[in-house]
Amino acid sequence: MSKQRVEKNTAYDTLTKEKRKDKKQERKQDLQRTGAISKPANIVLNILFTLFTLFCILPFILIIILSFTDEEVIAVNGYSFLPAKTSTAAYRYIFQTGDQMLRSFITSVTVTITGTVIGVLMMAMYAYAIYRKDFRYRKQLTFLAFFTMLFNGGLVPFYMVCTQLLNLKDTIWSLILPMCMGPFYIMILRTFFQTSIPDSLIESATLDGAGEFRILVQIVFPISLPGIATIALFSTLDYWNDWFNAMLFIKSEKLYPLQYLLMSIQDNMDFLMRNSSKLTTEQASMLRKMPNESARMAMVFISTVPITLAYPFFQRYFIQGLQVGSVKG
Repeated sequence: MSKQRVEKNTAYDTLTKEKRKDKKQERKQDLQRTGAISKPANIVLNILFTLFTLFCILPFILIIILSFTDEEVIAVNGYSFLPAKTSTAAYRYIFQTGDQMLRSFITSVTVTITGTVIGVLMMAMYAYAIYRKDFRYRKQLTFLAFFTMLFNGGLVPFYMVCTQLLNLKDTIWSLILPMCMGPFYIMILRTFFQTSIPDSLIESATLDGAGEFRILVQIVFPISLPGIATIALFSTLDYWNDWFNAMLFIKSEKLYPLQYLLMSIQDNMDFLMRNSSKLTTEQASMLRKMPNESARMAMVFISTVPITLAYPFFQRYFIQGLQVGSVKG
């Protein structure tokens, strides 16, 4: 009996080893066929991407730490992740403007949201028009968008059109309307429509009696959400970081966006530093106590954090796969 058991166990072990070899071969074939990577390579890539992520995050962490570092410590020891002394003087200096900071923040949020919504709708409709092959003026509008992407009239005509023709000077619309239409974004959306939306889908909707607006809203927009979300994110960044239009058109401090207010504070600090030799002894002493470097870092932190919070709302559209080929046969 014991001999038979040994033979059975030996046969079972041999069969198990053969099955394991077959599974390994199948796994290798699957990896080669699907183009997937092996487990060791996956571990190495995860380590590399983790290190790369840390290298991207560390500068921002350093900025946050420096914004809370005492100015004298920065002057003596330089930049450090472990400051000898912390201070909130930089934030107190920035927020001493009182209600102006809050008004500027509200202005920036209003301009960013309103401008992004209006701009994305206008660019999507423009891109849809030049995407349709049966549109009569498709070539002319495509050339117009492409030409303005390469050439513009210059700063003086731009200023004259906005102030004298459109009367946008010192209004919140001067921060919104000049940036609504981006020719480059229009071309991106048009290409996205061409590669993602089958012509047969549009034809079938037309045969079912759907109008152009209904096709755009109920068919094109849902399929093109990843592309539209990308353009919306770019537009959001453009509006949030814009200070040039405020410098050109805004005179009232009530309409200052956040970026222009921070830039004005920075310009005042630089002016005082450049003219320090002309100051009195008491003024020079106060200037030395001014949080120059830490205030710069605090401005970067203040202007970056709100727009960073917008990324999670767009992230799921970037990783979302398009279900192209949804036309039923």
